[in-house]
Amino acid sequence: MTTTANERPAGQSVQERNKEIALACAAAWNRWELDGILKHWAPNITHYSEDRPVDTQQMIGAMRAGLAAFPDLRLDVKSIVAEGDRVILRITVTATHLGAFLGKAPTGKKVSWFMLEELLFDDAGQIIEHHDVFNYLPMLKELQFVPADVL
Repeated sequence: MTTTANERPAGQSVQERNKEIALACAAAWNRWELDGILKHWAPNITHYSEDRPVDTQQMIGAMRAGLAAFPDLRLDVKSIVAEGDRVILRITVTATHLGAFLGKAPTGKKVSWFMLEELLFDDAGQIIEHHDVFNYLPMLKELQFVPADVL
């Protein structure tokens, strides 16, 4: 028996499947393959960044801009929790500032920041809702957008 990318093998829980898909999206980021993420999005996906709705094309544009500014961007999933049809990931991001970012020319500095992702899945294993929350403060300090002593 063959299964499609998001079908559950026999004995696998919905939560296990959804966690696998979420981790596959993080792995696609680490290969800089946006299509590896987009294939898991439902056509009617809803995005929220910092609790603000974001259009799908804007989200894709922000993802491409992030990779342009930080082409070696790497996600390190520190923890993942699944309950019901939701998965939450706690992630540390590391990268090198090699492209323009927020008007700042590339510095070549290694930077890091932190993020939480919450993904809501439908019954078929497609992501229908995406929330992200970023803590850019460590990166903003490293790039001298804010003073180093800011909490």
